[in-house]
Amino acid sequence: MFASLTRAARRRVLALAAVLLVVCGVLLWWLAPFGSPTPRGSITFSTGVPSGVYERYGVLLKQSMAKDLPEVSITLTDSEGSQQNLARVASGEADFTVATADAVAQYIRDRRPGFERLRGCARLYDDYVQLVVRKGASTQSVSDLRGLRVGVGQDGSGVRLIADRVLAAAGLTPNRDVTAVPVGIDSMPRMLERGELDAFFWSGGLPTLAVQSLSERAEVRLIPMDAALVEALRDVGESTRHYRSAVIPADAYAAAQDGQRVETLAVANLMVTTAEADPDLVEGFTRSVIDSRDAIGSQVHPAQLVDLRTAIYTEPLTLHDGARRYYRSVKP
Repeated sequence: MFASLTRAARRRVLALAAVLLVVCGVLLWWLAPFGSPTPRGSITFSTGVPSGVYERYGVLLKQSMAKDLPEVSITLTDSEGSQQNLARVASGEADFTVATADAVAQYIRDRRPGFERLRGCARLYDDYVQLVVRKGASTQSVSDLRGLRVGVGQDGSGVRLIADRVLAAAGLTPNRDVTAVPVGIDSMPRMLERGELDAFFWSGGLPTLAVQSLSERAEVRLIPMDAALVEALRDVGESTRHYRSAVIPADAYAAAQDGQRVETLAVANLMVTTAEADPDLVEGFTRSVIDSRDAIGSQVHPAQLVDLRTAIYTEPLTLHDGARRYYRSVKP
């Protein structure tokens, strides 16, 4: 039939076929997924103690991930904090977590199981060390805690790691010079109110809801930790270079600070995974962490400080290849 057509007709048929091929090609290009394959599967994210910043951050991040990674199912699990979080990820019990840089450094220094598998996705916000006492207490410095009942965080928490080091820097030995009570932020405020604690340490973003709520219903104040104490921390040994002098702004806990800034120390939080994590998943996960900053930050204020310019610095962890791919894709 094609042979019986005139030369002009054959040209028209061939031209129409070429146009159809181009149209089909465009449609296939339009319908095909852009970039890397869409990640699928299920992951576990280890958060923190109830009412702590890690736990609230995890809940809101899961909501953002549901939109950004719809084919990935995310399970959240509470934890005692940074040290337990790292052990879970290193052992494969969890896939992603948040931990403080000092806890990561100590985990690596101690060569704990799976330490060589840990990788970074992003540097997040800083934790600020907060030492809370009743407003009428005579305590004015860390060294004044001698002989007192002090909440130091649960054994697997980053708070416990920092509290022990701060006490040592002030010349005190935990469990000998103070009665160290190993409870978390979900318990310490109420225990202070009931007179079961004389003081408690907390390390978290500003403001931490549990501390903020306590300051609004009870008369409490914050004990300063000056630059000299932070400098003394460096003589305690171990992985203390990740601490820096910082200031708690006067309006962080307005009722507890009487309009005064409070000197303290801070340490960065890191988003952590393992070298074996799928690069496409880690890329998408990291993208969602950065893109959700404003939405999460409207409810968890520390998240507002997540910054694309500094997120890539995950020392002491090597950056995961998937996270590196993401940062390269958004590099100006």
